[in-house]
Amino acid sequence: MPPSVELPRWLQAAHSPEHLTSVVTALTNRERLRASARTASKHKSHSSKVHRASFGASSSLLTKSAHVNHYSVSVGNRPENKTGNRYADIEPYDRTRVVIDEQLEMGSGATSRKGRYLNANWVRELAGGKWWIATQAPLPHTAHAFLSVILQPTTRPPHDLLHPLESNSHPETDERPSRVRTVVQLTQNFESGHQKAHVYFPPLPGQSWVMYPEPGCTAPPIKVTLISTKTIDEAQSLQSTVSIIPVGVPADQEPIIFQHMLFGAWPDHGVPEGEDKLALLRFTKWVDTVNKDLSLQPSHSGVDLDPDPPIMVNCSAGIGRTGAFIACSSLLRYFGFLGGPARESREFHPVNPSPLGPLPSDIADDIVAQEIDSLREQRPGMVQRPEQILLVYELVEGALSGVQ
Repeated sequence: MPPSVELPRWLQAAHSPEHLTSVVTALTNRERLRASARTASKHKSHSSKVHRASFGASSSLLTKSAHVNHYSVSVGNRPENKTGNRYADIEPYDRTRVVIDEQLEMGSGATSRKGRYLNANWVRELAGGKWWIATQAPLPHTAHAFLSVILQPTTRPPHDLLHPLESNSHPETDERPSRVRTVVQLTQNFESGHQKAHVYFPPLPGQSWVMYPEPGCTAPPIKVTLISTKTIDEAQSLQSTVSIIPVGVPADQEPIIFQHMLFGAWPDHGVPEGEDKLALLRFTKWVDTVNKDLSLQPSHSGVDLDPDPPIMVNCSAGIGRTGAFIACSSLLRYFGFLGGPARESREFHPVNPSPLGPLPSDIADDIVAQEIDSLREQRPGMVQRPEQILLVYELVEGALSGVQ
């Protein structure tokens, strides 16, 4: 771990209420423009000609532009997919959404399509460079699709999302299996009397459940078995080792093993405070360590596993706590706190340049503001609340100040 260092000027500036207000205001205004374009994309894709005509007559200059296509959420708004959204107003961007079983035929007739829907997006850290899958918590009828992401032998972002420097740097890794093997959950299953996440593996080691696919999907059921659990008190977390295997496969086929990492001290509509904040910092580092630990995987003769595959992360909606966790991970990785050297280059390469243009000049060098704006370009509403934005600053400052 790097020693404590002098805080960067942009992080020192974050102690100023005026600077924080500027950051929150700028990020909010930009997200409002994205929301307008998302709404326009729903109207544009509506089957009613009258509806489309009304949209065309009343839309602003922004929503008439290419912004509508860039920020389109039309796939998640289709009638056959709406039931897969935990919250009616949160759909994934079309251009970064995660498609499962891309060759699988779904539906019939006019609704026939390839691939399964999941309310999830590919998200890449701006500062740290790592890829994540940011998703909502499973629903009873989406748990099978959720687990199917892990069953895929290779789960990587599509090439059109890769920056040229990224896609050309290690072409040999394209042949390496890159299966998701770590799932992070940042919400309790129940909070304030409401179910925030559907439970998709048994509570006791040795128990097995069978998860069935959504109607219209021909994929086989999945047998889910809890192998073991481990409590990490200093990180306020529970690590569960889970195996999954399709029902009906040959008896000699090995199940897929993944680690489920639950952080239990992040309140809904709030942020961790005091010792819980320190626990979150430790949890962030622990997740990175677990994802890189190949000893947790069954032996694979002659198979070269990805040393650090994408991590799947969810809270309830998959935007607030999820976005803040990815932002913190990115900045910690950038400064060398997650098992690697600090980045020497200060040049960032966003997945796609924002059609909204750069951030205002007074906050343009603020890496937290850049990170959050970049995340919001990839999944709507990421790092949803002002206190979550402040939390990112605080965790990064704590790490740089040597807080353990």
